[in-house]
Amino acid sequence: MSDQKIKVLFVCLGNICRSPMAEAVFAHTALQKGLQSRFIVDSAGTSSYHIGEPPHPRTIKLCTDNGVHIDHSARMVDINDFNEFDYIFCMDDMNLRELKRLMKSAKNPKATVKLFGEYDPQGKTTIEDPYYSGNEAYKEVFEQVTRCSEAFLQSIEF
Repeated sequence: MSDQKIKVLFVCLGNICRSPMAEAVFAHTALQKGLQSRFIVDSAGTSSYHIGEPPHPRTIKLCTDNGVHIDHSARMVDINDFNEFDYIFCMDDMNLRELKRLMKSAKNPKATVKLFGEYDPQGKTTIEDPYYSGNEAYKEVFEQVTRCSEAFLQSIEF
């Protein structure tokens, strides 16, 4: 690959639980591997429910407790994201359908849009929304996005 940075966007429904966690975990994993300078990472939501809000308190606590820096303000997916990012990874089929619908309005989109869970070595393609669940559900999301981050980084040739 060239020296150009790879731009990765993580997307979920509200951009306060799964996608900011995936963004933070991916950035942390890249940092641990000395690859942080190769990526630009962000996250967004398909809905406007939480625009401007920080990540969910459970997301922040779990990341912080695991040494993962998280600092994000929720935003909604923008049509320009399909031209700006190389990869747009979403968390579930509902996100994927919405992204594919939005992508139809983008001029010459370059992004590869897919489920981040496709990289899960355990074969679990859906990253479940923990919003209405307890700490264990957030922990499961953390573990899954960690596995997916590792696998995606291994799949890229530098």
